This record gives sequence, C-alpha cells and structure tokens, in this order.
Amino acid sequence: MERNNLYPIFLKTSQLNILIVGGGYVAEEKLHFLTKSSPDAKITMVAPMFREATAALASQYHVAMVDDAYDAEYLEGRHLVIATTDVPEVNLQVFHDCRERNILVNVADNPPLCDFYMGGIVTKGNVKVAISTNGKSPTTAKRLRQFFEEVIPEDIDRMVKNLNEYRKTIKGDFEEKVEKMNEITRKLVKNT
Repeated sequence: MERNNLYPIFLKTSQLNILIVGGGYVAEEKLHFLTKSSPDAKITMVAPMFREATAALASQYHVAMVDDAYDAEYLEGRHLVIATTDVPEVNLQVFHDCRERNILVNVADNPPLCDFYMGGIVTKGNVKVAISTNGKSPTTAKRLRQFFEEVIPEDIDRMVKNLNEYRKTIKGDFEEKVEKMNEITRKLVKNT
C-alpha cells in the first residue's frame, strides 16, 4: 500500500507573510480556505485583475491586493506562496522563483510543484483536525472533513479547556504529568 509521507504542521499564519498570485476563482478558493481557518492570516494578493467576489472576500479579511502582473519582487519577505493563475508559465515561474529563495510554494492543482498541500480542515474551538490525501483526491478530503464535522462534538472545546486547567494542577516531573494525562484521557478512546 502506498503511504502518505507528508508531515502535518499547524502554522501561525498571523506571524507569516503569505502571497497569493492570482485573482480568479482558484485564488478565491485558496483565500477562502486560509481565512476560514486563520482569519488573522497576513495575506497579500497580486494579479492584473480580481474577480468581484475575490476582491470582496479579500476586503473582508483586510488582505492587501496589488493590481499588477506577477514579478519576483513580490516574493520579498514572503514565507509562503500560493500560485493560482490560469497561465501555466506564470505558475512555473513562481515555483522556480520560490525555489531560488527557499520559500515554500503551492502551485494549485499541480502536486509536483507543491511543497505543501492545503487539505481538509475541521475546527471546533481549540481543536483542529487536518486531513490530507497526499494531493490525490481533494474530494475525499472534503468528504472526510464533513464526516469529522459531524462526529466531533460541539462541546469538545469545553473538554480541552477543562483538561488544560487540570493539567496545570498536576504535580511531579514531565514524565509523571504525561502519564497522569494519558490515564485520564485514555477513556476517550474506546478499546484501549
């Protein structure tokens, strides 16, 4: 069986400078996913034109919009770049420019030109679950996201906060604290 070797991380997008190259439907989709999960993300978009709905969403989240064609100068100070244009040559140039500068890049719908994928995400308060299909089936990630949205209880955040408060009261060294938390939370998983 093939294995997904991606390493999942949760980024503090309010502390990173993100660039989306493009202003069309795909750019809007990527912007929507970013802002839904991280409404405080620092994002700039550059494109020679922006769809009306894309511009409206960008305005809602205080996203900087630059009305211009892509140029490598827009990569200055960026940590993450997402290329979404409908011009393959521009997307390829963005990829190569990011590689030269050691900037993480995602070229939409082109897995070989991606350092990361934007998978399905479920958020319930402080609990966040990310789902990846290794770039093979975004539809499967979407269906899994819908499943987890249904099965993760709405009040999961209350439990997380309560466990956090309890964790602060545990005495002992790190290993003892971990063992105590494991003992308490083991009941959350059946058959263990």
